[in-house]
Amino acid sequence: MKSPSVHTARPLSRRHFLRGTGAAAIGLPFLEAMGPSLGQRALGATLSQGSPKRFVAMCATLGFHGPFLFPDNEGAKLQPTTPYLQKLSKHLDQMTVLSGLSHPEQQGNNGHASQLTWLTSAPRPGLAGFKNSISLDQLIAQQIGLETRYPYLTLCSEGSDSMSWTAGGVPIPAESSPSKLFQALFVSGSKEEVEAEMRELRRGRSILDTVSGRANELHRAVGRLDRHKVDEYLTAVRDLEQRLQQSEGWVKKPKPAVDVKQPQDISDKADAIAKQRLLYDMIALALQTDSTRTITFQLRGMNSVPAVPGVNSDWHGLSHHGKDPEKIEELKIIEEAEFVAFNEFLTKLRSIDEGGKTLLDHTAVLFGSNLGNASSHDWHNLPIIVAGGGYRHGGYVAHDSKNNTPLSNLFVSLAQRMGVETDQFGSSTAAGVRGLES
Repeated sequence: MKSPSVHTARPLSRRHFLRGTGAAAIGLPFLEAMGPSLGQRALGATLSQGSPKRFVAMCATLGFHGPFLFPDNEGAKLQPTTPYLQKLSKHLDQMTVLSGLSHPEQQGNNGHASQLTWLTSAPRPGLAGFKNSISLDQLIAQQIGLETRYPYLTLCSEGSDSMSWTAGGVPIPAESSPSKLFQALFVSGSKEEVEAEMRELRRGRSILDTVSGRANELHRAVGRLDRHKVDEYLTAVRDLEQRLQQSEGWVKKPKPAVDVKQPQDISDKADAIAKQRLLYDMIALALQTDSTRTITFQLRGMNSVPAVPGVNSDWHGLSHHGKDPEKIEELKIIEEAEFVAFNEFLTKLRSIDEGGKTLLDHTAVLFGSNLGNASSHDWHNLPIIVAGGGYRHGGYVAHDSKNNTPLSNLFVSLAQRMGVETDQFGSSTAAGVRGLES
């Protein structure tokens, strides 16, 4: 006689469950992975009254040389005392520089694995048993995503890697083409194209009706532990149904008209800074037109020589400078160019008026890296800047460089600012960090 604790029913087939629904692309239990990304269906409701709050997160995956960013001493007022702060001198009153922050347990399967978890804080990236968790931008998008045509944008200066992850630990591909991004944001389709998109949306809803019905049958057929997973799945189905309904309204609505020509993608693969600049311009346009309120932007380095005057060495190789003064000086040229481009982005946001304040006042910008010391792949003491967002800015706050404060503490306050009712995110131990106040 078999033990009653052993489940002997025949295993359920995922393929069998989906057969006949027309939903072969839908995977169980990760339906949320079907969620919208750049170029997919526009979601949302009408623009809310007043100036909305926005959030932008930008991560430079090859890090920044800390001594060129962090001042020697804490201060209530930032001064352009380091090379990188000099490049941001016009905006020091609108930013806070933070050191001594990191996520715990970021040792991964390689030295750059911590870029997977910069916005999630999931431990031990890439190692056996690793499963990523929801990224901060996606948590925010769940709360406010239906208010705009695109619930979020996830961008990358090169390739499709991003910092955005669904609640099920599924990576969301990034867009790196400014021209495609412009097309998605501002170019309306023909009448025939709109009608075709509407048919696809309605087909998606009919598929979901069938899948939902089959899932309800499955719910009655499985044990208690599996029912919890099916409940999560059904919740995702209902959420996606709501998003599809909102999509129909946005498809019928004309896209914003902007007095800007569609940009041409940078043809020179080595011109990394030009790519950053062009996507910065697109981010500003997306925010200004309220096409979205949540954006991530991964600033990728290169395993080759970037097209930056005065640089003759491989960028990735320079990041592993081993304290060689000549390599550090060459690396400085690249990173200063990145800070100049970031400064131009802040200038653009600050030049756009919104009801007597600026777009930067209404946009919290998180800028930094997943590496504190790229030369040794050290993920402690990360370079972090928070700009805009209506915070009381202007200082440098040095948290303990040995016993770091969880970076997720900062994430909690950023999420709360965007309307997410939470006092915890990832590895957080508090709802905020010293030195950043509203």
